[in-house]
Amino acid sequence: MRRPVPTDARQEWPEEQGRDPQRGDGPGAPRHRKMRFRRLRRFARRPTVRVIGALIGVFFIWVSFSVGQALTANNGLTLSGKLAEWARDHYLGPVVTFGEWLTYDPPKVGGKPSFSLAVPSGEAVSTVKPKGKHHTGFQPDIPARLQSLAGPPLPGEGEWRVVEKVHGEPAIFTTFLRDATYTSYVNGIVSMDQRLVRFQLHPGAEDPGPGNWGEQPWIPPGDRTGLLATFNGGFKLDSAMGGFYLNGEYDGTLVPGAASVVYYKNGTIEIGAWDRGVRMTSQVEGVRQNLKLIVDNGKVPASVNQDVESNWGATLGGGYYVWRSGVGITRDGRIIFVYGPALDVSDLAELLQRAGVVEGMELDINPAWMNYEYYQADGNPADPTPVALLPTQQPTPYRYYSVYSRDFTAVYAR
Repeated sequence: MRRPVPTDARQEWPEEQGRDPQRGDGPGAPRHRKMRFRRLRRFARRPTVRVIGALIGVFFIWVSFSVGQALTANNGLTLSGKLAEWARDHYLGPVVTFGEWLTYDPPKVGGKPSFSLAVPSGEAVSTVKPKGKHHTGFQPDIPARLQSLAGPPLPGEGEWRVVEKVHGEPAIFTTFLRDATYTSYVNGIVSMDQRLVRFQLHPGAEDPGPGNWGEQPWIPPGDRTGLLATFNGGFKLDSAMGGFYLNGEYDGTLVPGAASVVYYKNGTIEIGAWDRGVRMTSQVEGVRQNLKLIVDNGKVPASVNQDVESNWGATLGGGYYVWRSGVGITRDGRIIFVYGPALDVSDLAELLQRAGVVEGMELDINPAWMNYEYYQADGNPADPTPVALLPTQQPTPYRYYSVYSRDFTAVYAR
């Protein structure tokens, strides 16, 4: 059968023109589609639309540049940590919290620890304070063994070990205690003798950020001789409900009643409520505030409960049992640091109290920020090797050997 010929010799078949009327781009296209395309084109040509489009383009360029800067910043964080910090700094905290909620894995009840709690040979100390003074006239302050929260103790649980000595005397003790319910999770506890060690507050590169702080946001090679330990600071300052002070410079305002670590020029620290137990004097070198006291005059206040969102921080998806850290001071002046992976604020307060703390405070929460390292000279005292107290902590023990984003505390030999 012969193919029909167009009535108009000038007209070509649509498929011969390379056009498809179903797409709306040929002469046979439906009229309403042609009109829609023309309206869209006219709309796009409007000056207001062009300005809005340009602004959106500039916004996306700025976001790309800003995120790129955050991801390439030398601040000691992982890529995910850098992205989360950028989001929180740009009013996207709820988005980050929602993402954490989606990935939050609550702790498992029962079980055994993944590592031994036994005290290595040569590090054990007597649980009875020695009678009389050493030949140097120094009396070591050896803390008493701690009782397990989880019933009968595992080998080494609650026993103190010496991890750092100064002038041959025990200066820093550590021990482990399991959680009472989540028994496969282990908490690290540290006792530091202020007669043998001194404390130094360091600012973070981003929090509090650049300033005339008189200290650097890391521990450079020239400042590592005598370094004994490091541990994390508190919440980001815009969430800490308090301020930061160092060598005459402030970030925010020091808030009356806020839980405060006070660093003195002689290297000692005190912990208490600002303007009540501790206050500004000419001898104060630094102050780090964070929330309210969780141990006050030896007691745990009634406000220390599981109200995590409003009082003790937005944890991973609002979960109560997460990584937390805290610091406190005993009646005889020892400094206690506690951290662990499955703690609510009440558990943290109980651990501080059990270690003898009379004034104590929470520092930070969530796994990316929790750390305690002690340092081993290994024949090279100018560049000691950091060792994580808890092998389960997420951050590398070398985090303060490069520029770091958050403030922290370094502990040196006197």
